[in-house]
Amino acid sequence: MNSATLPPSAAEALHPADLATLLEKREPGTAWETLTTLPLPRRAETFGYLSPACQAAVAAFSPTPALAELLTAMDADERADLWARLPEEAREALGRALAAAEREDIRRLAAYPPGTAGAVMTSEYAVLSPSLSARDAIEALRGQAATKETISVAYVLSSERRLLGTVTLEDLVLSPAALGVAALMRPDPPSVGADEPAPDAARLVQRYDLPAVPVLDSTGAMVGIVTADDAMDVAEAEATEDFEKAGGTGAGLVAEMGRASVPLLYSKRVGWLVALVFANILSGAGIAAFEETISANLALVFFLPLLIASAGNAGSQAATLTVRAMATGEVRMADWGRLIAREALVALALGVTMAVAVAGIGVWRGGAEIALVVALTMVLVVLAGSLVGLSLPFLLDRLRLDPASASAPLVTSLADIAGVLVYFSIAAAVLKG
Repeated sequence: MNSATLPPSAAEALHPADLATLLEKREPGTAWETLTTLPLPRRAETFGYLSPACQAAVAAFSPTPALAELLTAMDADERADLWARLPEEAREALGRALAAAEREDIRRLAAYPPGTAGAVMTSEYAVLSPSLSARDAIEALRGQAATKETISVAYVLSSERRLLGTVTLEDLVLSPAALGVAALMRPDPPSVGADEPAPDAARLVQRYDLPAVPVLDSTGAMVGIVTADDAMDVAEAEATEDFEKAGGTGAGLVAEMGRASVPLLYSKRVGWLVALVFANILSGAGIAAFEETISANLALVFFLPLLIASAGNAGSQAATLTVRAMATGEVRMADWGRLIAREALVALALGVTMAVAVAGIGVWRGGAEIALVVALTMVLVVLAGSLVGLSLPFLLDRLRLDPASASAPLVTSLADIAGVLVYFSIAAAVLKG
């Protein structure tokens, strides 16, 4: 790993995001030394692009006064996130070094539980009074611009900080100078509660194509905004977490994958795999229960991997589609009855198609009876796997568990067990003579 400090000219020539990528590959102390060569605004912007783990590691090498200076220059939401990741001793020292306004703002933002809209919002948003004219509103935004996340949209608030509406900078510029903000604003904009899940805010940004969504506290007063870039980060984190759970590794592994140690990778993956080893013993028990049927018809063994894999694949497909649809709000518990009926029809069509595809091989390997067993089993296991894959996320949601826990390994194991039992039960019934 290159530990050399970048020359100031090279560091300033890079985009902050590209510079952050280079600093991620250096030792934290070296990264901090490089950051100190940059002007404060650029230093704060570059620091904001570092991963959370890297930010905490680099912050540990910075003197308290310099870190306080950096936090003051960072965006409000980013410095609150960093504050939450620092050890208690560092927060106490920083609290004494920060100005009272920044200290209180950080503590207020950091007080919201992780995963809520309040935890990802910023308090740096433009505010206008409904009594202002368009001309005065533009001047007011000019005065706020240096300290706000964006002024492209301003939020019109009452004296009690109730959200009355929004007005864009474009509307103010293009309207007659004397026209009032109250006449220009768009009333009752979409908003989200500070204690609501952050993905809800991200979905509002996406659905209404908003540059930011306002965040309200329990009293209805506006306390912040979740910007489009933060909403993208939330959506990416949610999708990554779902993929991790679908793979049976738990949350947080992808973000650490490049630096993960062997013990960490082992601990993240071993739990599900060991649990499913014991679950798959049921498959072995099913095979053992039909030893006589198998020994009398060895051709059955040829089709076993194919059939249980087909069940698992169908189940994984259905589970993946369902989990993602639930995560995006496309489907809810009330939709289960409609979806299960539709999935049954789709699964039957898929099963029949796959049965036709393998029936000829069944005739070739073991004759008409074997072909019949394989075809019937194919239809039933694809049907069973699909219905299990679709229903398991709904069941977990009803139990107040994360639907993403209906991971591919779990669905596949359940489909394997069902496939073995169905296959050999049909074989025993058809081939008993």
